[in-house]
Amino acid sequence: MHAYLITGTDAGKVEKKIRELVKNLKAKPLEFPLNKIEDVRVLGSFVNLSLTEPTAIIVREVDEATIPAQNAFLKALEEPQERLTYILTARSTHPILPTILSRCQTLPAGGARETDYSKTLEFIKMSPGEKLAIVDKIHTREEAVDFTEDFIFSCHELLHKTKEKHLLLAKFLKIGALTLTRLKANGNVTLQLTNMVVNLT
Repeated sequence: MHAYLITGTDAGKVEKKIRELVKNLKAKPLEFPLNKIEDVRVLGSFVNLSLTEPTAIIVREVDEATIPAQNAFLKALEEPQERLTYILTARSTHPILPTILSRCQTLPAGGARETDYSKTLEFIKMSPGEKLAIVDKIHTREEAVDFTEDFIFSCHELLHKTKEKHLLLAKFLKIGALTLTRLKANGNVTLQLTNMVVNLT
Protein backbone atom coordinates (compact mmCIF):
# COMPACT_ATOMS: atom_id res chain seq x y z
CA MET A 1 0.00 0.00 0.00
CA HIS A 2 1.46 3.38 -0.97
CA ALA A 3 -1.35 5.58 0.38
CA TYR A 4 -2.95 5.76 3.82
CA LEU A 5 -5.90 7.81 5.06
CA ILE A 6 -6.00 8.56 8.79
CA THR A 7 -9.51 9.54 9.86
CA GLY A 8 -10.68 11.11 13.10
CA THR A 9 -11.58 14.32 14.91
CA ASP A 10 -9.12 13.90 17.78
CA ALA A 11 -6.03 15.86 16.65
CA GLY A 12 -3.79 14.18 19.22
CA LYS A 13 -4.73 10.68 18.09
CA VAL A 14 -4.31 11.63 14.43
CA GLU A 15 -0.80 12.97 15.14
CA LYS A 16 0.07 9.79 17.01
CA LYS A 17 -1.06 7.68 14.04
CA ILE A 18 1.04 9.80 11.67
CA ARG A 19 4.16 9.39 13.85
CA GLU A 20 3.62 5.64 14.16
CA LEU A 21 3.15 5.23 10.42
CA VAL A 22 6.20 7.33 9.51
CA LYS A 23 8.29 5.32 11.99
CA ASN A 24 7.07 1.97 10.62
CA LEU A 25 7.74 3.10 7.05
CA LYS A 26 11.18 4.39 8.07
CA ALA A 27 10.41 7.38 5.89
CA LYS A 28 11.33 11.05 5.86
CA PRO A 29 8.12 13.07 6.47
CA LEU A 30 7.32 16.07 4.26
CA GLU A 31 4.09 18.10 4.49
CA PHE A 32 2.24 19.52 1.48
CA PRO A 33 -1.07 21.44 1.43
CA LEU A 34 -3.90 20.30 -0.83
CA ASN A 35 -6.44 23.11 -0.99
CA LYS A 36 -6.42 24.08 -4.65
CA ILE A 37 -5.14 22.83 -8.01
CA GLU A 38 -1.97 24.94 -7.77
CA ASP A 39 -1.00 22.98 -4.64
CA VAL A 40 -1.24 19.75 -6.65
CA ARG A 41 1.04 21.21 -9.36
CA VAL A 42 3.68 22.05 -6.74
CA LEU A 43 3.40 18.56 -5.28
CA GLY A 44 3.62 17.07 -8.78
CA SER A 45 6.87 18.89 -9.47
CA PHE A 46 8.33 17.41 -6.29
CA VAL A 47 7.24 13.81 -6.78
CA ASN A 48 8.59 13.82 -10.34
CA LEU A 49 12.06 14.04 -8.84
CA SER A 50 13.97 10.82 -8.22
CA LEU A 51 13.83 10.14 -4.48
CA THR A 52 16.94 8.66 -2.90
CA GLU A 53 15.30 7.66 0.39
CA PRO A 54 11.85 6.52 1.59
CA THR A 55 9.62 9.61 1.79
CA ALA A 56 6.16 10.12 3.30
CA ILE A 57 4.11 12.98 1.87
CA ILE A 58 1.68 14.15 4.56
CA VAL A 59 -1.47 15.87 3.27
CA ARG A 60 -3.69 17.12 6.08
CA GLU A 61 -7.48 17.57 5.98
CA VAL A 62 -7.90 16.26 2.47
CA ASP A 63 -11.66 16.32 3.12
CA GLU A 64 -11.49 20.12 2.94
CA ALA A 65 -9.79 20.18 -0.47
CA THR A 66 -11.84 21.35 -3.44
CA ILE A 67 -13.20 18.70 -5.81
CA PRO A 68 -10.97 19.97 -8.68
CA ALA A 69 -7.93 19.67 -6.37
CA GLN A 70 -8.95 16.15 -5.36
CA ASN A 71 -9.39 15.16 -9.01
CA ALA A 72 -5.95 16.54 -9.84
CA PHE A 73 -4.42 14.74 -6.85
CA LEU A 74 -5.97 11.46 -7.98
CA LYS A 75 -3.43 11.20 -10.80
CA ALA A 76 -0.59 11.16 -8.26
CA LEU A 77 -2.25 8.28 -6.42
CA GLU A 78 -2.79 6.39 -9.66
CA GLU A 79 0.90 6.63 -10.59
CA PRO A 80 2.81 5.60 -7.44
CA GLN A 81 6.52 6.30 -7.33
CA GLU A 82 9.08 4.01 -5.74
CA ARG A 83 10.10 5.08 -2.21
CA LEU A 84 7.09 7.40 -1.93
CA THR A 85 4.10 6.97 0.40
CA TYR A 86 1.16 9.31 0.90
CA ILE A 87 -0.32 9.85 4.35
CA LEU A 88 -3.63 11.73 4.18
CA THR A 89 -5.73 12.91 7.12
CA ALA A 90 -9.44 13.73 7.26
CA ARG A 91 -12.08 14.40 9.89
CA SER A 92 -14.61 12.54 7.74
CA THR A 93 -14.40 10.40 4.61
CA HIS A 94 -17.70 11.61 3.18
CA PRO A 95 -16.44 14.75 1.34
CA ILE A 96 -13.60 12.74 -0.24
CA LEU A 97 -13.94 11.38 -3.78
CA PRO A 98 -14.68 7.62 -3.76
CA THR A 99 -11.88 7.16 -6.32
CA ILE A 100 -9.38 8.54 -3.78
CA LEU A 101 -10.84 6.42 -0.97
CA SER A 102 -10.50 3.26 -3.06
CA ARG A 103 -6.76 3.86 -3.41
CA CYS A 104 -6.07 4.38 0.29
CA GLN A 105 -5.92 2.11 3.30
CA THR A 106 -8.11 3.77 5.93
CA LEU A 107 -6.74 3.95 9.49
CA PRO A 108 -9.36 5.25 11.99
CA ALA A 109 -7.85 7.37 14.75
CA GLY A 110 -11.04 7.77 16.76
CA GLY A 111 -13.80 10.34 16.76
CA ALA A 112 -14.80 9.77 13.14
CA ARG A 113 -18.35 9.03 12.07
CA GLU A 114 -19.24 5.40 12.71
CA THR A 115 -21.27 3.33 10.30
CA ASP A 116 -23.03 0.02 11.00
CA TYR A 117 -21.66 -2.23 8.24
CA SER A 118 -24.08 -5.03 9.16
CA LYS A 119 -27.02 -2.86 8.05
CA THR A 120 -25.38 -2.23 4.70
CA LEU A 121 -24.69 -5.95 4.24
CA GLU A 122 -28.33 -6.70 5.05
CA PHE A 123 -29.45 -4.08 2.51
CA ILE A 124 -27.18 -5.53 -0.20
CA LYS A 125 -28.58 -9.03 0.35
CA MET A 126 -32.22 -7.91 0.20
CA SER A 127 -34.45 -8.55 -2.81
CA PRO A 128 -35.20 -5.56 -5.09
CA GLY A 129 -38.66 -5.28 -3.52
CA GLU A 130 -37.24 -5.20 0.00
CA LYS A 131 -34.67 -2.58 -1.00
CA LEU A 132 -37.40 -0.41 -2.53
CA ALA A 133 -39.42 -0.70 0.69
CA ILE A 134 -36.42 0.68 2.61
CA VAL A 135 -35.76 3.64 0.31
CA ASP A 136 -39.49 4.44 0.07
CA LYS A 137 -39.28 5.52 3.71
CA ILE A 138 -36.69 8.19 2.83
CA HIS A 139 -38.36 11.48 1.93
CA THR A 140 -35.95 14.37 2.51
CA ARG A 141 -32.74 15.13 0.62
CA GLU A 142 -30.78 15.20 3.89
CA GLU A 143 -31.96 11.68 4.80
CA ALA A 144 -31.15 10.46 1.28
CA VAL A 145 -27.64 11.95 1.39
CA ASP A 146 -26.97 10.41 4.83
CA PHE A 147 -28.24 7.02 3.66
CA THR A 148 -26.12 7.10 0.50
CA GLU A 149 -22.99 8.34 2.30
CA ASP A 150 -23.30 5.52 4.83
CA PHE A 151 -23.71 3.04 1.97
CA ILE A 152 -20.58 4.37 0.22
CA PHE A 153 -18.54 4.41 3.42
CA SER A 154 -19.57 0.84 4.28
CA CYS A 155 -18.78 -0.46 0.79
CA HIS A 156 -15.38 1.21 0.91
CA GLU A 157 -14.53 -0.29 4.30
CA LEU A 158 -15.83 -3.73 3.32
CA LEU A 159 -13.76 -3.57 0.14
CA HIS A 160 -10.62 -3.36 2.26
CA LYS A 161 -11.72 -5.85 4.92
CA THR A 162 -12.88 -8.77 2.79
CA LYS A 163 -11.18 -10.64 -0.04
CA GLU A 164 -14.48 -11.79 -1.48
CA LYS A 165 -16.62 -10.10 -4.12
CA HIS A 166 -14.19 -7.20 -4.67
CA LEU A 167 -15.55 -6.44 -8.13
CA LEU A 168 -19.13 -6.42 -6.85
CA LEU A 169 -18.31 -4.09 -3.95
CA ALA A 170 -16.35 -1.80 -6.29
CA LYS A 171 -19.41 -1.67 -8.57
CA PHE A 172 -21.68 -0.85 -5.61
CA LEU A 173 -19.25 1.89 -4.56
CA LYS A 174 -19.51 3.51 -7.99
CA ILE A 175 -23.31 3.25 -8.00
CA GLY A 176 -23.47 4.90 -4.56
CA ALA A 177 -21.07 7.66 -5.62
CA LEU A 178 -23.13 8.45 -8.73
CA THR A 179 -26.34 8.53 -6.68
CA LEU A 180 -24.75 10.89 -4.14
CA THR A 181 -23.52 13.22 -6.89
CA ARG A 182 -27.00 13.41 -8.41
CA LEU A 183 -28.66 13.95 -5.03
CA LYS A 184 -26.29 16.83 -4.27
CA ALA A 185 -27.06 18.27 -7.71
CA ASN A 186 -30.74 18.47 -6.64
CA GLY A 187 -31.85 15.33 -8.45
CA ASN A 188 -35.26 14.01 -7.44
CA VAL A 189 -34.81 12.07 -4.18
CA THR A 190 -37.25 9.23 -4.92
CA LEU A 191 -36.05 8.82 -8.51
CA GLN A 192 -32.36 8.73 -7.59
CA LEU A 193 -32.82 6.21 -4.78
CA THR A 194 -35.02 4.03 -7.00
CA ASN A 195 -32.38 4.14 -9.75
CA MET A 196 -29.78 3.15 -7.16
CA VAL A 197 -31.80 0.09 -6.16
CA VAL A 198 -32.35 -0.91 -9.81
CA ASN A 199 -28.63 -0.63 -10.56
CA LEU A 200 -27.72 -2.64 -7.45
CA THR A 201 -29.87 -5.55 -8.66
